[in-house]
Amino acid sequence: MSTSTLTDIRPILDKRLSGGKLTLEETVQLLESKDLLTLGQAADQIRQQMHPDNRVSFVIDRNINYTNVCVAQCSFCAFKRDVGHEEGYTLDWHTIDQKCQELVDQGGTQVLLQGGLNPALKLPYYQELISHIQSRFPQLVVHGFSPSELFYLAKLSKLSVIDTLRELQAAGLRSVPGGGGEILVDRVRKVIGKGKVLTEQWFEVMEAAMQLGMNTSATMMYGHIETVEEQAMSLIRIRESGEKMGVGYGAFIHWDFQADNNPLGVEVLANPEHRLGDGFDYLRLMAVARLVLDNVKNIQCSWVTQGPKIGQISLRFGGNDFGGTMMEENVVSAAGTTHMVTPPQAAALIRQAGFHPVQRDTFYNVVRDLA
Repeated sequence: MSTSTLTDIRPILDKRLSGGKLTLEETVQLLESKDLLTLGQAADQIRQQMHPDNRVSFVIDRNINYTNVCVAQCSFCAFKRDVGHEEGYTLDWHTIDQKCQELVDQGGTQVLLQGGLNPALKLPYYQELISHIQSRFPQLVVHGFSPSELFYLAKLSKLSVIDTLRELQAAGLRSVPGGGGEILVDRVRKVIGKGKVLTEQWFEVMEAAMQLGMNTSATMMYGHIETVEEQAMSLIRIRESGEKMGVGYGAFIHWDFQADNNPLGVEVLANPEHRLGDGFDYLRLMAVARLVLDNVKNIQCSWVTQGPKIGQISLRFGGNDFGGTMMEENVVSAAGTTHMVTPPQAAALIRQAGFHPVQRDTFYNVVRDLA
């Protein structure tokens, strides 16, 4: 591990603050730095340049896991069930309606749909799922399906990725979350996410969504078997993908791997070469993401894994969005971590950190000013 100091990173930070673009090598150096406060100050300056109104947003949303049946063999997942497992499920329309109604009753505007790679669910199911929600709850935006789900669906449907997305867009899909980003390096993905998309396929899906004018995001799950260099490569690739498409991802969200109840956790805890992420790592990666991702306007705070207090602190390390209030969360909690934040609590945490809280929609339009 490098012992980078203030004098090591200051030229890199000055370059970025002057409008320069960080290289892979410079990104690695920042990710190895122990000078957390200097990193945070630089990231906060960039955040102020990009968001001079001092607003921090959040969205009232719900994560509906419509199925837990999945043919992928991700070693970090404690949520999925194999085909034929007695605990496997696909939600019925009545249950989905109940969940959506509860969200609307709380003033929610976004429903995040994510499940597994379920071979029993074909394209008509997804079209009906989206159109069903949009027809009954037009005030909700469907923010739906990870690249792995979409790539798998395209394969099942014998369609190209972009044609699959066109069909879903016609049914009402307007936003695609970059879930399953993990680490966007194939060495890692082949070990921890067997059966899911590799790096090129992940970007194929997200870039097709951009091409169709959909809202997008990118994610990273860190603190398992990846190296610092692979973390840096993921960030650079996200930036380069946005440059290629001329759009940029709408948001970036990172969270630390949760080690309970899954095989990857056993491996990481048993191997001294690997180390779980902690609060220091989280804040450092937040700051570096803000510095590297010059074409990603919004950096979300992941209080779901870090807890609301670290989420609040991260607003001074480059974050400008408190993410979703998540009425429901099943995947991370299945691996042993559960944090909940209500809309009033989110607004209070933002206000106490010295920012102006606003409720937003999926597209970062202000729904309600909470100053």
